[in-house]
Amino acid sequence: MLTIRSPAFPHGGEIPRLHTCEGKDVPPALEFAGAPQGAKSLALVVHDPDAPDPAAPRMDYVHWVLYNIPPDCKGLPQGVQESALPEGTLPGVNDWKKTGYGGPCPPIGRHRYFFVLSALDTALDDLGKPTRQKLERAFAGHLLAKAELMGTYEKGRK
Repeated sequence: MLTIRSPAFPHGGEIPRLHTCEGKDVPPALEFAGAPQGAKSLALVVHDPDAPDPAAPRMDYVHWVLYNIPPDCKGLPQGVQESALPEGTLPGVNDWKKTGYGGPCPPIGRHRYFFVLSALDTALDDLGKPTRQKLERAFAGHLLAKAELMGTYEKGRK
């Protein structure tokens, strides 16, 4: 069974400040396991469905997009830079219109952040820094398994 976890926070727990706009805004360490037989690549999307206000969400804000992660990859180290991603891994763009990780920075309330790992039966062509939507359209019909890690964050808390 495909799994994703982080030593930085438990599923459903609070994302440490270090990994947010109030800290150093570095990606947390992630650990992957259980890629199914036949997987040719993994994709990672980190998103916040509670933007801008959990009481009245209007958009699903994307924080990180990676694809063509090798299926035997066991995870990503804390603070991983684009130049240090596993060989073959390609970045997409987040909703700040940049590649790379953008940590939680909710304007109001406690938001949920989903780290979604998808196992695909294909390695995708270079999509030229796709958005989450373009990436998900490209892998439609190729999904073998999906795993989620959810953390929460609210600004101004210690």
